Amino acid sequence: MDVFGGAPRFLAYPRPVVVQSGTDAVLKCQIGGDPRPAVIWERNNEKIHPEGRYRLFEDGNVYNLIITSVTVEDSGQYICKAKNCIGETYAAATLKVEGEAQEMEFREENKPRFLIKPLSTRVGRGEDAVFSCKLWGNPRPEVMWEKDGKKLNEIFESTHFAISYQDGGWFQLKIFKTRAPDGGVYTCKARNEFGESLAGAVLLVDAGPGHEDEGNPKVKMFAVTEGKHAKFRCYVTGKPKPEILWRKDGRLILSGRRYLLYEDREGYFTLKVLYCKQQDNGVYVCSASNTAGQTLSAVHLIVKDPPVRFKQPLNDLQVWERDLAVLECEVPEDSVPITWYLEDRRLQPGAKYGMEEWGTKRRLTIRDIGVDDDGIYLCEMADGGRSIAEVTVKGTIVRKLPRKVDVLEGENAAFCVEVEEEEMDIHWYKDGTELRETHQTILKSFGRTHILVFVNTTPQDSGLVMFYVGRSKTSSQLRVKAARHCPPSCPIGVQINTERANAALLSWFPAQDSRKNPPSGYIIERQEVVSQEWLQCLTTDSATSVEILGDSVPCEADYRFRICSVNKYGRSGNVEFPRAVHLVPVARIQAPLQDALVPEGQDACFTIELSASVIGTWFLNGNQLQDDERFSIRRSRTHQSLRIRGVRDTDNGAEITFIAYGIRDSAALYIQAPLVKFTPLSEMDRNKFVEVALQCELSDPLAQVSWYKDGVKLLPQSGLDFKSKGTERQMIVQTAEFDHSGVYSCKTRGDAVHFNVDVKAPPVRFSAVPEVKRRKCIEAGCPIVLQCEVSDSTAQVQWYKDGDQLLVESGVDFNSDDCMRTLSIQSAHPSHAGVKCVCAKLSVAPPVTFSSVPEAQRTICIESGRPFKLQCEVSDPDAQVWWYKDGNEVLPQDGIVTMYAEAMRTLSVQSAELRHSGTYSCQTNNDTKATTRNKTQKRAEFVIACCLRGSFLCARFSCVSVSA
Repeated sequence: MDVFGGAPRFLAYPRPVVVQSGTDAVLKCQIGGDPRPAVIWERNNEKIHPEGRYRLFEDGNVYNLIITSVTVEDSGQYICKAKNCIGETYAAATLKVEGEAQEMEFREENKPRFLIKPLSTRVGRGEDAVFSCKLWGNPRPEVMWEKDGKKLNEIFESTHFAISYQDGGWFQLKIFKTRAPDGGVYTCKARNEFGESLAGAVLLVDAGPGHEDEGNPKVKMFAVTEGKHAKFRCYVTGKPKPEILWRKDGRLILSGRRYLLYEDREGYFTLKVLYCKQQDNGVYVCSASNTAGQTLSAVHLIVKDPPVRFKQPLNDLQVWERDLAVLECEVPEDSVPITWYLEDRRLQPGAKYGMEEWGTKRRLTIRDIGVDDDGIYLCEMADGGRSIAEVTVKGTIVRKLPRKVDVLEGENAAFCVEVEEEEMDIHWYKDGTELRETHQTILKSFGRTHILVFVNTTPQDSGLVMFYVGRSKTSSQLRVKAARHCPPSCPIGVQINTERANAALLSWFPAQDSRKNPPSGYIIERQEVVSQEWLQCLTTDSATSVEILGDSVPCEADYRFRICSVNKYGRSGNVEFPRAVHLVPVARIQAPLQDALVPEGQDACFTIELSASVIGTWFLNGNQLQDDERFSIRRSRTHQSLRIRGVRDTDNGAEITFIAYGIRDSAALYIQAPLVKFTPLSEMDRNKFVEVALQCELSDPLAQVSWYKDGVKLLPQSGLDFKSKGTERQMIVQTAEFDHSGVYSCKTRGDAVHFNVDVKAPPVRFSAVPEVKRRKCIEAGCPIVLQCEVSDSTAQVQWYKDGDQLLVESGVDFNSDDCMRTLSIQSAHPSHAGVKCVCAKLSVAPPVTFSSVPEAQRTICIESGRPFKLQCEVSDPDAQVWWYKDGNEVLPQDGIVTMYAEAMRTLSVQSAELRHSGTYSCQTNNDTKATTRNKTQKRAEFVIACCLRGSFLCARFSCVSVSA
């Protein structure tokens, strides 16, 4: 048998639905299952609730999801799930809202886009610079200009730049009287409700003569050993941002091979002199100026000789591309080992580099020299002494790329190359892929100068950048470091207000640096005063106050609170609010108190189940109880209990009351008389036949009893008497019938006795036949008539001759008239001579049959612990049936009751358990119904199997033979 036959199944799967935007959409499917399945709809793994624009409608086994006024956002896949206790299934339905493509096209048409992008430009120091662009967008987009990722009003004073708009979609940025710091990457961001666009351009400001009058600043002294680096830093603030110029001995210093000029991440303007030589001795001056004035700072650099000098140092060298370069020096002694370096990279002998030694001479040969071989070469002795040479590679590329460029994530990375002639065919590559200009990649050429800028870099922009012109190339390693983000600072000014009953108002202020490092929200945690554990109770985004209600805590207690700030980079430390507050949850009664009937001297227990854990108080007749030797008070989460030890007769009728925050409930305590016990009966006394007079004896003459038949309480009625005399109790059935068969119980408080009563049919008896009529002498050819009278008019008889049963044949008739039975032979023959006898058989009723049980009722799903019933209908309302489980007769017992109601026969189990699993049969004298039960620990599946097994002769009916 298919035990899963009732599992949900789709009779009609949901079909794809296409509707117009603004109309209603209906998704439907047809689902069968027994029991009837529960059906839900989901989208994006979330259950759809029938609220707002969603409605759920069932029409028989057709399930509908209705979405009103659909929009483009409603397009997508919806899941219909069906489940019952046997199984589950699901199917997907697709909804497409037309107008989606048109809407996307509409958004694309109306979002901002650059018709003409701003062009990179180059101006002389003190000249005005103008960036213009033409934009389209509907509505007209808002435009914002930035320089190197910063808003202009943050780095420029308002008089230094102007932003304007002209008819036709033209936007313009003008920078007045440019200075060297104005150089950089400018981006134009355009935004409206349909999207945004971005375009960038480069501004180069050529250095002019600058401020020649340096005055007489105070000079500091700084010494460095030859071959080491010297680093000078100058911290300058001002608005507009100051212009910084470095000079050595009055001559302007430009960034180059051995001079690095930059502003570090701490805001210092830095000059770094690499691999210092004797000619680097001198006075270095940093001048800072803006419209408010000028300031100077100076330092005198002294380059000291190394402890051990080379006999002959290296000399600077100029070579052409693809030539051979040879560097030579002489060490103090033949045995002195040396190491060759190109700046910070140690060189190894091979196809590119040749290394030779003759006595004290040391030689480095560089083969097929290229632009990237341009740089600082060092010959270093073991004691640290160095000799330095600058190798300049002359060729097509006049200004090469730096060996590496380090920027932080979000910053711009700029590369600048200068070639020997204008209009040369140049190419930029990154990791082997040629670059093209995009909104984040700027490629610009100014005559012989070529610029590459990566705007708003990310770590993915890291890689090898290469510049090609003809056969010449120069490369640089770009490294984009992920910005070091910090979690926000702690909130400040935390306060707690407890003026409102059963509530706490928490308030705070954001940290002072919240604008620089803003939090995305706050986390509030609570702690019971008696506990060490902190638990998160709520989060909030921009709010700076929140009210904690008693209904939000799990149990009544004193609570502390603390708060911290969070963003995507982490969370701040915690700040605790100044004091604790007592909070009580709003509890409701889940299981109320129940009256208790307890024998004197035993313990009485009262329990109440609440929806929340609160501290309550117990009262006995209005007097508060304390936990002591007689009263035990316990609280476990939401479960509260009171145990009264050794109740007394004086406690009879006492009122027990439980009171907590907003809760009051009461129950009564009753004291029970000593338990009544039945006097044991013999097994013979427990079984009575035909004459039904049931009797039992009690230990208490005043005890009350109740009589039951097959678990159903018996009430006084015609033909049924109940008697009580002293300790004896009687139940008398005046006239026993077949339906009086069953199990009878006499019950009192605390004990019970059971009787099995089986009413059988009386034996069929013949009326006495006079001796003279027992012998017949008949002439041949005359008729023969034999008669007898039975005691039961319904009895059937069989006639025999000389031990052989007579059958109906020509000339032999069998007649029945009330209790009279007649055998007639029309014409006597000598063969008819012999001994005739009759056997009577009692048939209580016509053959009993069961009504057909519908297929749907043959499978029953019952949760463990729940009641269930098995029912069948018989053709004779007076017929008796027997229930069997796995072939064994089911006897009435605790929890199992059999009932009769007209033609319906019922077996009822009050609480399903694992032992109730099996095959159940309902049987009568010639028909059978079978029931099968399969059960698991948590869910029992009962499958009713119906089959007809033919006639069934029960041993409870007797067949009696009587001779005549």
